[in-house]
Amino acid sequence: MSADDAYDSSDITQWLLETDSLEDFLQTLADAAVELSRAQGAGLTLQRDGRPLTVVSAGTAATKLDEKQYGQDDGPCLQSLRIGVELLINDMTEETRWGDYPTYAVDCGIRSSLSLPIAAHTHTAGALNLYAAPPKAFEQADVTALRALASQATGAIALAQRLTDTQEFATQLQNAMKYRSVIDQALGVVMGQRKCTSDEAFGILRSASQNRNIKLRDLCTELITNLTGEPPTAPELRSRP
Repeated sequence: MSADDAYDSSDITQWLLETDSLEDFLQTLADAAVELSRAQGAGLTLQRDGRPLTVVSAGTAATKLDEKQYGQDDGPCLQSLRIGVELLINDMTEETRWGDYPTYAVDCGIRSSLSLPIAAHTHTAGALNLYAAPPKAFEQADVTALRALASQATGAIALAQRLTDTQEFATQLQNAMKYRSVIDQALGVVMGQRKCTSDEAFGILRSASQNRNIKLRDLCTELITNLTGEPPTAPELRSRP
């Protein structure tokens, strides 16, 4: 079966449907990369808060080779991640970059590697790293298909980040609605007690919060709770049907 037959868009869509998390989907991609390239191992590195981490790996050798690069803060996987370029190493015994990493790789039985950037130039940049025992192992590999896997990883990570951002926005909006509702309830109480306008009531509450050095929303929550014996309620943010 050819790479195009084995890993077309319908298969990747099916993977998405069959996996329960981003990690599971990325693991499926890493497994597919090993099968497709016949490499000894594959690791998928992501960087968050400036720190690289192998989130999934397949086969052998990937984790320790990734960790060696993280430890010296240099290597082909990190260069691919940081610059956003593909890096093909045909023979580690002839490589002079990255300190003693090439020698370490050879000692681990790995002489060639291929790193493909993922989500390049974003705050969740990464790389798909493939490691093989023989030299020039990736010269005959279907690099186009491997790039497609890296691209799918990029899309999945972007979607996950967007969903996270959406959830954070929804939470912030819910909090804003909650705080606004509490302040509105407190304004109604002050207006009723002082027989004043909403602007005057707001000025009274703001002065009180400043004098007591507490946040306005906390002062309003305290006022409503003391008056009713229960904390104030807020409207829920409902999703579309």
